[in-house]
Amino acid sequence: MAEVKSTAGDVMDAAASSAGQSAARVADLLRGFLAVQQRRAEAYSKLRSGFSEYIANGGECAYQQLCGNVTAEFNDCSTQILEMVSLLSKPNFCRGDLANLLKDVQACERDKLQLTARIQVLKKAGRPSERLVNHEHCRSSSTSQHVCANLKEITEASGTEDAEADAEYDAALKEAIQGIQEAVTSINEHMEEVRYEIDALEADTVDSRLSEVEEAFPDALLIE
Repeated sequence: MAEVKSTAGDVMDAAASSAGQSAARVADLLRGFLAVQQRRAEAYSKLRSGFSEYIANGGECAYQQLCGNVTAEFNDCSTQILEMVSLLSKPNFCRGDLANLLKDVQACERDKLQLTARIQVLKKAGRPSERLVNHEHCRSSSTSQHVCANLKEITEASGTEDAEADAEYDAALKEAIQGIQEAVTSINEHMEEVRYEIDALEADTVDSRLSEVEEAFPDALLIE
């Protein structure tokens, strides 16, 4: 009977040790997730800065190159997150709850990126009533002899049409900005959940290690 108890105790200790190791590995994965999110934040900062520079001073080639670099960075981040989702879904972790949480973040990040691109397209075009007239098809570029091909369009355009076009533009811009704010709020809430989970997993890991120490040195933690 003593042997049975000893064997059962060994099995429980092994299970506890395995659980502690699993918790540590999951915590490492989640810390990796937070690191990827930091990379995304830095990429967005570069994109915003580059776009502001482009709007102020031009430089189409530089802006397009920046967009390509940022897109590559976002794609790499997404690949890493999907790998984490796959690992958390495997039987040795069996943390479908965390996998779903990371997938929710991915969806929000996808929405955020699409809306960011839409905002930049809108701002690049400008409000309809403020857009400059293109004189490419005019008959003369000379100021004194200029015959404007857009003159008829300009004189016949009604103020009502301009107002409607501006209203549609403003509504589209506002909707995109609001969408980004909602996505960011959701992402931040999920990241806070991840931080709480990391704290809980680290506590489990510490408890598991203390149990191992107590098992190996039963008298080490006794206070006389």
